[in-house]
Amino acid sequence: MKTLTHDPHLDATIIAANSGHDGAFVVVRDGQLLLSAEAEHGSKPRHMPANGYFILDNLRKLDYMPAVIATSGWMDGFPFQSAAAPYHGSDPSLTKMTPTVICGSMTQLFESTHERSHIFCTYGMSPYPQGKPCYVLVWEGDIGSFYEVDDKVCIREHGPVIRFPGYKYSFLFDLANPSVNVATWNHDNAGKLMALAGFSKRVDATKTEEQFIDRVLRDVAPPYTDKQQFADTPYMNCDVTNPAFMELVAVFSQTIFNKFLSYAQRHLRRGYPLLIAGGCGLNCEWNSKWRACGLFEDVFVPPVANDSGSAIGTAVDAQFAMYGNAKLSWNVYSGEPFLDNGGSESFTKTSLDYDVVAELLTNGQIVAWVHGRSEIGPRALGNRSLLAAPFSRRTKERLNTIKKREWYRPIAPVCTEEDAEQFFGMTGSSPYMLYFSSVQVEGLSAVTHIDGSARVQTVTRQQNDPLWSLLRAFKRKTGVSVLCNTSLNRKGMGFINQSADLFLFAKEVGVDTVVIGPQMYTRQYPASPHCS
Repeated sequence: MKTLTHDPHLDATIIAANSGHDGAFVVVRDGQLLLSAEAEHGSKPRHMPANGYFILDNLRKLDYMPAVIATSGWMDGFPFQSAAAPYHGSDPSLTKMTPTVICGSMTQLFESTHERSHIFCTYGMSPYPQGKPCYVLVWEGDIGSFYEVDDKVCIREHGPVIRFPGYKYSFLFDLANPSVNVATWNHDNAGKLMALAGFSKRVDATKTEEQFIDRVLRDVAPPYTDKQQFADTPYMNCDVTNPAFMELVAVFSQTIFNKFLSYAQRHLRRGYPLLIAGGCGLNCEWNSKWRACGLFEDVFVPPVANDSGSAIGTAVDAQFAMYGNAKLSWNVYSGEPFLDNGGSESFTKTSLDYDVVAELLTNGQIVAWVHGRSEIGPRALGNRSLLAAPFSRRTKERLNTIKKREWYRPIAPVCTEEDAEQFFGMTGSSPYMLYFSSVQVEGLSAVTHIDGSARVQTVTRQQNDPLWSLLRAFKRKTGVSVLCNTSLNRKGMGFINQSADLFLFAKEVGVDTVVIGPQMYTRQYPASPHCS
């Protein structure tokens, strides 16, 4: 179905794709993000690349040739990509704009680096006007560097501080995991380690830990690391929930942060805002510490800090090269629409009533909640969510069972922004669930991590009216405008984005209430046979 149409003579459209993991297809028109479709959405495998079928499926939504087709360097290449687009490098000389003819129509092929895609993603999406100098931190599996973007959007690199910071961090999980023989680049390890770090408050390394950490920082590098190099350490196959290992994770996390902080204290002394990109930008502990360090006027982290934002960054890079505009107007709910393809036969449909849903939540039900277009990035922000009351630890256990997640993984809360200070001590906003806060009240057991923290999403009526309205209805029932919010997906898969799949999932895991936009669906069970 053709969903994006326009007169190509009146404006300029850029499409961009990220061919590596966390693949995405992006449409930008006149400085506005129209679409960011992520390859894993629709119950596809997590971290799925933007393969040929995915790209062709999204190209069908256009009935015109875009002004620019953009891509950035990646290890495994891309159908349009040449050697002009390497992975590393921030210098504009590494970009290339080439006139080309595709299907009989003239367009421009723009090629840039993966490094620049991260920089332009966070710079383009940040709230500061073009021309305001900023610092940028890109830390991910491979890159670990600071940059300075001046008033003319010229980029100067500081560093690198640490090469392969994300890979070195995630290596720890494979090392301690007895079921893994060789440490690989597992993109799910980082989130698990972030949860494990909360089980220890110790930040100073013992001599043994310090020596081990030095070895990891020196010797561990992709594409894989033989665990036998560390067979002489107490952490080899020790199990990830071993208390000594959880203390190591906390200390190692602090060590990595301290190395970047120390560099910033020495070299980034102008007080500019700090923009963060790369997969390590999903680490809420580190984001919170950057906010609190006092070095920067402000800190901005986009919801697509990981490689799901790489295509957006490449589109902004191309837009800047073509039109001189490095800023983007965007909304976090710029993903794909939800597809209604049936499946509700065993459910009764009624109109959505917020008070009824709040009552169901109060009584312990878990609700599958779908509204509008999907959120961009890896975290559920209220349009593809499983929601539940926040009061019981058993609710957390049930949600982790539904998601087939480890017992030590916390469940995040969503809260109205006006009540966030009361419940979480938060005076600002956190619309993308990227910072930790301290839970301020008793009784929120389902969303309180072992260390008393919570990864809060704040919501205003303007940002997400349906979710805000439900939170207000829940507050009328309970006095608390907080709910559990975890992503609506199966283990190892992206967001559910079709109704047939959603109703099947609901029956599989025992969710009895499904909300899709203005409609509520309640599962009907067969009547019990009567005894004669």
